[in-house]
Amino acid sequence: MFLLYFVLWIIYFGSVTLESVLFGLGIAAAVFAFTCAFLDHSIKKEIFIYRRLPGMAHYVYVLVCEIVKANLAVIHMILSEEEELEPVLVSFHSALKTPTGRAFLANAITLTPGTITVSLEDGEYVVHCLDEDLAEGMDTSVCAKMISEMEN
Repeated sequence: MFLLYFVLWIIYFGSVTLESVLFGLGIAAAVFAFTCAFLDHSIKKEIFIYRRLPGMAHYVYVLVCEIVKANLAVIHMILSEEEELEPVLVSFHSALKTPTGRAFLANAITLTPGTITVSLEDGEYVVHCLDEDLAEGMDTSVCAKMISEMEN
């Protein structure tokens, strides 16, 4: 949060000078102290977030790549006159442990074109796929593996 407060200060201030940086550090520290005192945040949580940041950045990169691949596959399905789309509902169980990890996977599935997470209950996913080809390997996808690694 401290880094976020500081970056927001620099963006709102409009220029980077020694004075704006020093004043911004002071303001960010004051707001961060308020956040820790009254909004149930702590320096331990801050350090935990910073340690997870490279993994999250890599996850976002992989997710964007998967979205682009799925976009190209869906475009090919739609423009191809040879293939006839066969929508299907797929059900699978994920080994993800935390509700946050499960929600991340559900959102990744929904963000990927051609698939929508219909239901998620106790690690059991029901997903609507535009075609059977999109349903293959959903429970062992790259995103599911990365989320599982981040949980550990």
